[in-house]
Amino acid sequence: MNRKALIALPVFNEERHVVDVLTEVKKYAEAILVVNDGSSDGTAEILNTVAGITVITHPENQGYGAALKSAFDYAVEHQDDYDVLVTIDCDGQHEPGLLPGLVQQMRDRFDKDPIDILSGSRYLKSFNGDSIPPEDRRQINVAVTNRINEQLGFDITDAFCGLKAYRVEALSQFNVTDLGYAMPLQLWVQAAAHAMKIVEFAVPLVYLEEERSFGGSLDDAIKRKAYYDEVLDREMQAAGMTCCASENCNDRTDSYSE
Repeated sequence: MNRKALIALPVFNEERHVVDVLTEVKKYAEAILVVNDGSSDGTAEILNTVAGITVITHPENQGYGAALKSAFDYAVEHQDDYDVLVTIDCDGQHEPGLLPGLVQQMRDRFDKDPIDILSGSRYLKSFNGDSIPPEDRRQINVAVTNRINEQLGFDITDAFCGLKAYRVEALSQFNVTDLGYAMPLQLWVQAAAHAMKIVEFAVPLVYLEEERSFGGSLDDAIKRKAYYDEVLDREMQAAGMTCCASENCNDRTDSYSE
């Protein structure tokens, strides 16, 4: 039996968007997993009315990284059923119509030079109607992305885009311990340590909630940047890295815009 692609949506208090997003995602998805990360609004009740989806519920809010970890764990536990995991945010910033193309790009290379992570980038290409990002978020993204490229040997343009496709067999190599918004930084370091193949694809730059909270002190841009650097330092030290994980690591990243 052919395995399916699993589309996973981390959700926290998304009662305004969840129905519209799931309606669109269902047009393109082979299977859908929603991780409800302790929503305290009407999200849980809405999800109970949506047919054809699997829901994992965290009794309390644990964080964005925790929701993605649950999606990773579920995909690994059911890898006989799924070959690709795609993560997509539920705030309306990502286009569900991209999903079939991402899955096909992954599958096209399963047998030759397989892609481990197909990572969205809002800065790889300009689209008509692109948003202007909040300046502090753009500056942090640029700084963190540059550091990742310099010290891990990648050539990415967006360290934080939530729209990604993963080869399910690669997911078991990740050890996710940061349960917040810094979780993607753990993945970049661990991906470098395991010499994973990374490919970027262009997505429109859309910001619908510019005032989104990152939680407590992390709403302060300076403190948030310092925390991201701390996570990178810790992960690189744990992986035994000082600069680059491989002499040939610059060969691990491709960029294209299809």
